[in-house]
Amino acid sequence: MNTDMTQGAAMKSMLRFAVPMILGNLLQQCYNVADTLIVGRFLGPNVLAAVGSSFALMTFLTSILLGLCMGSGTYFSIRFGERDEKGLQEGICASFVLILCLTIVLNILVFVFLDFIQPFLQVPEKVWGDMRSYLAVIFCGIFATFLYNYFASLLRAVGNSVVPLVFLAISAVLNIGLDLWFVIGLERGAAGAAEATVIAQYVSGIGITVYALLRVPCLKISREERRFRWSCMREIAGFSVLTCVQQSVMNLGILLVQGVVNSFGPEVMAAFAAAVKVDAFAYMPVQDFGNAFSTFIAQNFGAGKEERIRAGFRGAVAVSVGFCIAVSAVVCIFARPLMLLFVKAEESAIIAEGVRYLRIEGSFYCGIGCLFLLYGLYRALGKPGMSVVLTVISLGTRVVLAYVLSAIPAVNVVGIWWAVPIGWALADATGFVYYFRRRKQLINR
Repeated sequence: MNTDMTQGAAMKSMLRFAVPMILGNLLQQCYNVADTLIVGRFLGPNVLAAVGSSFALMTFLTSILLGLCMGSGTYFSIRFGERDEKGLQEGICASFVLILCLTIVLNILVFVFLDFIQPFLQVPEKVWGDMRSYLAVIFCGIFATFLYNYFASLLRAVGNSVVPLVFLAISAVLNIGLDLWFVIGLERGAAGAAEATVIAQYVSGIGITVYALLRVPCLKISREERRFRWSCMREIAGFSVLTCVQQSVMNLGILLVQGVVNSFGPEVMAAFAAAVKVDAFAYMPVQDFGNAFSTFIAQNFGAGKEERIRAGFRGAVAVSVGFCIAVSAVVCIFARPLMLLFVKAEESAIIAEGVRYLRIEGSFYCGIGCLFLLYGLYRALGKPGMSVVLTVISLGTRVVLAYVLSAIPAVNVVGIWWAVPIGWALADATGFVYYFRRRKQLINR
């Protein structure tokens, strides 16, 4: 079940590894879409706005853990490529303790600062009650998010992308069933949607943990490997913390944009909440392909296969751009029917704003597709700081332009939507120029 991507046809091995990750993330999106669709249809636009704003915040918080796990996964992939089993086991032990401690601290902080969220995100009073109820429950799932993402990153690092998909599939189906029961059957409102998600998260988190402990040989760690070497901890922290910063900056930028969106009232909030779900589904496959590409690069970087890295990069760019062009056409053509999945037809103002968002963003998915590849490339080559730079360029541009353009009466909320592809384009240009100028130094160990 494990895939060694240092052997065989580069694109074939990359795509074979990527497909289960893409399917898994499609199911992951079902967590969020199930909440949004059921809430939007049965509880109305104000609750939809509350859940949508909560999603932006929760994405930011979980991105901290996801970044730490992804960074550790890169370290694991390099050691796997080097065939360094002892180094892999030491890294697993060190990273687990590091991320576990940070998870506990994060979980405490979110409950301490729960009531500061309303002024920070400029949440209208009529939305805040439902949003607070949703967040008070959804924050309980942070530990489950850590368990799932940590062990999924470990399994993927050694070439197993199928088992994480299986546990996610079980969890996604359970989440949708519980959503329908709690929201429609038990009438538990926004809190019920959150309860369904948290239960499903713990099923996948605990399930994959038990599987990994029982079935993954490198987790049978001897007493010697349980000792912490500071050199190992520093190397793990170098990958994990910078990847965490990159993910956090990216989602902090999105969170700040959410604050601008909220200032335009519940209708724009609801349109944004629904359209972002379509957006996430549309470019999610290239995000996962970027993560699979990162594992491919990391394993080959560890094995010292420079030409294979070059060939993989060329092929990955071609595949990503081709896919994004096709998806852009679909989203632009079917923007209105896609919005109608989440919003009732009589909510014409919400639908119109959502369609406008999707047609602007959807025209430029090639930008985000290439950016995901660049993030994965620099993380795998041991340059996670460059991923942070690209994220700051992309999100910094987006946040600044969102505030500046939306303040111009003639531009208004459309300025928020146009800020996104402009940020993607600037980051892509920076990432490609840096790679082609420094390629020899980057891929030569």
